[in-house]
Amino acid sequence: MKDPGPPGDRGPWWYLAVLAANMPGRLAAMAGWGVVHALSLAFVPAVLGRALDAGVVGADTSALFAWTGVLLALGCVQALADTLRHRVSVRAWLGAAYGTVQLVTRRATATGAALPRKISTGEMVSVGAADVSQVATVLEIFGRGVSAVVTIAAVTSLMLASSVRLGLVVLVGVPLILALAAPLLSPYRRREERYRELNGTLIGQATDIVAGLRVLRGVGGERLFADRYRAASQRVRVSGAEVARAESMLSGAQVLLPGLLLVLVTWLGARAVADGSLSAGQLVAFYGYAVFLVQPLKVIGEVAGETMRGTVASRRIMAVLALEPDVPAAGTARVPGPAPLTDAASGLVLRPGRVTALVASPADTAAITARLGRHAPGDVTYGDVPWGDVADVRDRVLVAVNEDRLFAGPLLPSLAPARPVPAARLDEAIAVAHAADVVASTGADAVVAEAGREFSGGQRQRLRLARALAADPEILVLVDPTSAVDAHTEAAIAAVLGPAREGRTTLVCTTSPLWLTRVDHVVHVTEGSVTAEGTHPDLLAASPSYASLVSRD
Repeated sequence: MKDPGPPGDRGPWWYLAVLAANMPGRLAAMAGWGVVHALSLAFVPAVLGRALDAGVVGADTSALFAWTGVLLALGCVQALADTLRHRVSVRAWLGAAYGTVQLVTRRATATGAALPRKISTGEMVSVGAADVSQVATVLEIFGRGVSAVVTIAAVTSLMLASSVRLGLVVLVGVPLILALAAPLLSPYRRREERYRELNGTLIGQATDIVAGLRVLRGVGGERLFADRYRAASQRVRVSGAEVARAESMLSGAQVLLPGLLLVLVTWLGARAVADGSLSAGQLVAFYGYAVFLVQPLKVIGEVAGETMRGTVASRRIMAVLALEPDVPAAGTARVPGPAPLTDAASGLVLRPGRVTALVASPADTAAITARLGRHAPGDVTYGDVPWGDVADVRDRVLVAVNEDRLFAGPLLPSLAPARPVPAARLDEAIAVAHAADVVASTGADAVVAEAGREFSGGQRQRLRLARALAADPEILVLVDPTSAVDAHTEAAIAAVLGPAREGRTTLVCTTSPLWLTRVDHVVHVTEGSVTAEGTHPDLLAASPSYASLVSRD
């Protein structure tokens, strides 16, 4: 589906119009077959009335057989039209649903690292699970709505041709029913919006609790978060009950009001037969019309309800489509490398072919690495060229953090980069990360579960490091790459990483002396700026703040 661009300040109908513009042929076919199906049903009471008057009352056997044949033909047309209408409706629903999924996924991907800061996990899940389906339902019900309107117009015309009084009753009664049901839509819309908002928040809480369950158990916080989740769940339950109450009132009105019209039309028709202005067959036809009208009127009520839900869903989808990344897309400059990478805000300079260690607080580390990886705006230059102007910046730099997830699937393919690489490089990366024992114990073809939850923290960390090394970027930024492994393994990895990354730029963010004694250069950042740099022994002697930080004093 083609990206319509950001919605700007348009209303919720904008996205529904975008979906309709992407499938005009399907909507026309859906409405056309729906009209054919509805009209074939609408003519059944008229044919029955003619058969009764001519074949039964008039005792004409040939006429009875003839009208029976017409009924059979109408039945065949109904079956064919309904089958084709349903087929086109399903295709329209799938096209709208999966087209919306594509747009939402593209926008989420384009937003990048800024996505969690701009929208909660629960809200994103709710949009992908419920709202996508709801806007597709609006498109699917379009054909039924058109056929309902055409059917009401056709039945009213047939009734006017037989009895002007009864036809006028229907002609006035239908708009009156819609007007009486309209006030029920606004409360339903407000309650639906509130329910979706609370449900998204609840999903987000559940996601956070599951992700941090191990930490919660460690600090004894299960009861606190369980109570919070229980309270949020009760709010969702109450809101859902309010939505159900409004929906039941709307559904009841969809049955009650057309039923009252049916009673009125039947009563007037019986009086017309009694005074001789209508025949018995016409009375049967009018009763059939009145009964038949209940369904299209109910469909119109359903269309109103689904459209109201669709506008709520559309507004939430548009909120996702309006998301923008914190940094613009990469530029077009083709810059030969390698070249120094400089962060002007902190004064950090990463020189090619050197392993540099960054010693800083977690906040300073996160800010600097976000600018270097272009996940946040900042004055960063590659040589003399602004980092954002470099065309292939995403291929040149890789920032690996401990929040990265292992992909589900076969183990070795999940560690390989997107572009094909020699098998020897992947083997070398696994060896440098000291993850060969993990691969050997599980098997190269073993299926990794979601997020690699079957591995320990240290095993996941080594596998993530192997994946980052296999990508072999020109600039590799590692944030606490061995914080979960034992000291012996950490020292072994630190000893071989430099030779493995010879000729390329590497930044290791750590305060571990096992790394600091093996890197080429150490930079100490305090309150966002470089305050000291050199070798580890020199900084221990010259910078008390550095010595205090790395010695955990």
